[in-house]
Amino acid sequence: MRQTRWNGVFGMVLVGLAACSAEQPAETPRPALVVQPGGGADAALSAYAGEVRAREESPLSFRVGGNLVRRNVDAGARVQKGEVLALLDAGDFALQAQAAQAQLAAAEADLVRARGDRDRYAKLVGDKLISQSAYDAQVAAYKAAEGQARAARAQMDVMRNQEGYSQLRAPRDGVIASRQAEAGQVVAAGQTVFTLAADGGREVAIGLPENRIRQFSVGQPVVIELWNAPGQRLPGTIREIAPAADAQTRTYAARVSLVGEAQQQVELGQSARVYVQENGSKASLKLPLSAIQRGDDGKTTVWVVDPASGKVRAQAVQLGPYGEASVPVQSGVKAGDWVVAAGGHLLRDGQVVAPVDRSNRPLKPSAAGGTANVASRSE
Repeated sequence: MRQTRWNGVFGMVLVGLAACSAEQPAETPRPALVVQPGGGADAALSAYAGEVRAREESPLSFRVGGNLVRRNVDAGARVQKGEVLALLDAGDFALQAQAAQAQLAAAEADLVRARGDRDRYAKLVGDKLISQSAYDAQVAAYKAAEGQARAARAQMDVMRNQEGYSQLRAPRDGVIASRQAEAGQVVAAGQTVFTLAADGGREVAIGLPENRIRQFSVGQPVVIELWNAPGQRLPGTIREIAPAADAQTRTYAARVSLVGEAQQQVELGQSARVYVQENGSKASLKLPLSAIQRGDDGKTTVWVVDPASGKVRAQAVQLGPYGEASVPVQSGVKAGDWVVAAGGHLLRDGQVVAPVDRSNRPLKPSAAGGTANVASRSE
């Protein structure tokens, strides 16, 4: 009788334990910060600051020296071919031209006299009235006078040109990029007065670092982003690279040509960034260092979250050289994967988590298939 009573009690205890076990609540998903591997094609890009310049930039100067009496344009002015930009005091040039003209008139008068003497001596020598040597002397005098006349005529043309050089004209259509002289200043021949940015091609001038110069080549494609239009990238190519580094900056000057309609979207003097993918560099994804874990087998792994089920799985990855805050991932994950960025040492394979992004926004299950509308990429 007593044995039966104990068996009943034991059975009731078992039933109670089973009921408690059945009513035990499921494990609450642990919040997990997730990111998508950043970088991709941009991971191997380097950015260089530059300025939009004209492909043809001409320093304009007078071919003669003198006092600058008038300046007709200023920096930023649009000019047409042949337009007078500045004037020198032409008084001295006009006097020199007058002197040259007077010398030409005297030389031509001597030429006329020498021609008449030669013709008269030619008749006299034919009549045997003078010697042949006397006639030859007159012929030589005529040729000398003819040479003097040609020299005087050329000198007068030079003086007239000098007078014309007192006017500085635009050699082609364009925009005055800069001004280096002011009215009243005495300028020397060849001294730059204006810099003309000719109409036509537009380029971005950048400096390439000395320690990486062999990674760049002429014709290499690049993308250009204007500082006043972030996110809008324009196509371009490296047109030229200087053969020697600048003595002060130790960088190689390079010009990047804009391609197609991109030339119409820039203005002179605009600041820009040029993104270049160096020759030989490989595009790779990258993850924050906090996402990297060491598996039980000693392999490097990361926790990848299934957006549909919320379960995590350990994924072996192959990494590149470690950086200060991130590391490139050469294989193991794709750009659309969701990777746990922090707290991975507290997870286990198959555990259900509540993935959130850096702004604490949940990753919705509808993001399955590699897309999501909230999470952030790894920086």
